[in-house]
Amino acid sequence: QVQLVESGGGSVQAGGSLRLSCAASVYVYCMAWFRQAPGKEREGVARINIRTGSPIYADSVKGRFSISRGNTSYAMYLQMNSLNSEDTGIYYCAAAHGAFCPGLGLTDFNAWGQGTQVTVSS
Repeated sequence: QVQLVESGGGSVQAGGSLRLSCAASVYVYCMAWFRQAPGKEREGVARINIRTGSPIYADSVKGRFSISRGNTSYAMYLQMNSLNSEDTGIYYCAAAHGAFCPGLGLTDFNAWGQGTQVTVSS
């Protein structure tokens, strides 16, 4: 079972940027970021096909967030720009394995990191 460790969370003012990192213990071909705000369900933010680099983004973050893969390690990144208060939440790294790389469905991913807090203040 792959182990995932997130880092890079913190507090930032609205309009600012953060870059999240996820380190995997072994190679996985499909990785994603999810987030969960207080009182809300966990939702998909972005995912990347590690083999091809193909990304998928939630509508709420398109044009602001960029997901990328590491080129020298089992890593994935999420560059978050133009942050607003609705981006506040715990961000989780996730991985899926199988024949295909799915979209942003919660049940498509079977390995999870511990989460890193992102707080955007106005």
